[in-house]
Parts: sequence; C-alpha cells; structure tokens
Amino acid sequence: MAEPLQIVDPHIHLWDLATGIYPHFEKPSKGRNGSNAAICRTYGLEEFLDEGEGEFEIVGAVHIEAFPTDPIRESERLQEIADGSAVPIVLVGNSDLTAPGFARLLDRHAAFPIFRGIRQVVNRHANPALNYVARDFMDDPNFLDGLRLLGQRGFSFDLQLYPHQMDQAASLAAKAPETRFILNHAGMWADRGLAGWEAYKKGLRALAAQPNIVAKISGIGMLDPKWTVESMRPIVLETLSAFGVNRSMFASNFPVDKLYSDFPEVWRAFSTIADGFSADERAALFRDNARKAYRIPG
Repeated sequence: MAEPLQIVDPHIHLWDLATGIYPHFEKPSKGRNGSNAAICRTYGLEEFLDEGEGEFEIVGAVHIEAFPTDPIRESERLQEIADGSAVPIVLVGNSDLTAPGFARLLDRHAAFPIFRGIRQVVNRHANPALNYVARDFMDDPNFLDGLRLLGQRGFSFDLQLYPHQMDQAASLAAKAPETRFILNHAGMWADRGLAGWEAYKKGLRALAAQPNIVAKISGIGMLDPKWTVESMRPIVLETLSAFGVNRSMFASNFPVDKLYSDFPEVWRAFSTIADGFSADERAALFRDNARKAYRIPG
C-alpha cells in the first residue's frame, strides 16, 4: 500500500458554533450555488484531520478567518485549538484595515502565538449577487496604511478579490513592499466567457509581477460547483504559469468546498494535474511553500 501523501493545507476554516460568533452558519441559507445546509454546524479539528481518509496525511494547516462577529474571540478560540493539536495550526485573523482602531486590534491579535496575518475580503462585482462587501475598501487610503502596518509588524495579508480588481491590488502591493500578499482561491475567475478568461490571465500576471505576492490555488468549487479535473486544470496551470511553482501552493478551502466535493477528490485532482512535476516541485506545492508563506513549523 502506498504511503499517504503528506500535505500542509493553507486554507481551511474551523468554526465552533458554541462560541456564538458565526451566526451565518447557525441556520442554512441559499446562495448562487444552492443550500449551505451541509456545513451549517460546528466543524472542528478532529473532523478536518480525518478528511484525508488514509490517502492524505495532513501535517499542518492554516485557519483563515470565517467572518466572525468577534475577531478576537475567533483568534482566542483558534489558539486553544492549536494548543491541543497534534499538527501545527496557524491563524489568519479578521479585521478591517480601514478602521480607526486597526492598530490596536492588530496588537490584540498579535498576542496569540499562532497569529500570522489578516484577511479582509474585498470582492466587488458589477453583478450584486457576487458582492462580498458593501464598499470598495481598496479605494480607501487607510487600507494602504493598514497593509503597510502589517508588513512593518511582520504579518501577511490574504487577498480575496475578482480579476477586474487585480490591477488595483497589484498597485497597492507595490506601495507596501514589506507586506507579503497571499492571493486566495487562484484569483476567483468569476466571468466565465472568453473576455473574462483573458482578463483573468492578464490580472494574474499583474499580481505576479509584484515579488511580494504569492498564490493559493483553492476554492474552485465556489465558482464551478460541478468541477472536474479537466475544468480545474486550466486554472491551476494558468496560475502556475503566472506565479511559478515556487510562489504557488495548493489548498482545500474546507469545509466550504465540502459542498462541491470531498477532501480526497480535491487533492487527487491537484496530484493528477501535477503528476509530471518533479519531486521537489510537488513538495513545494503540497507542503513547503505553505510552510514558508505562513511560517508553519515543519
């Protein structure tokens, strides 16, 4: 029997409904891809570590903020989980970079040893159904100030946006060179026509031209719920073409992508697409780049 493939998963969400800070997972709702009922429950570390089913061995992970109503309570709870974990778990917390009290909130996050950075989702789209936020945060001068503060403090920024926003984000990254940016979900190719594909490719290269940006390839199911290896392949290869193997990493986006597939299926797809890569390249994509980007103990 083959040894399980070891992975460091740099994009997961662990939520405990007993904390009361995830009301959006307390009752099922319907979105553009249907009901989220399957994940409207507590999703804990033990369940996540069992997702590999013996085929994949999880040897580290990054919890990405799950839109908590109390970001500090989320960091506190994740520290408790990490303290009891058999594998290294680190945290990307939640905060509004434009808020007057951002520096003080960052100090509070930084008190937790597993804290590595902030994600503030900025997705805006002409189609209101695709909006994640009510305003364009990247237009706010305080947003750049927050990005710079993260870099000065040695923390990173997880960047979730759409392709038409990539030029603006690349410009901000150039103005905050000390800050590591980590592109979420391969840039979220939302406009699925030919023009959208060309804009996506152009945007990826604008981001990749900034040396302080790396890419996570994940979350494919959110925009392609009936994905296959072949529908995923162009996105994976285009991201790798733009950023290179040494600035890219694979991730599951579980349990959100549990709505569209199972954990082994996602990682089998990555493994199939990377089948012709060298052992060192595969190690980079499945483990090493995530450890480097998020400073995860080996």
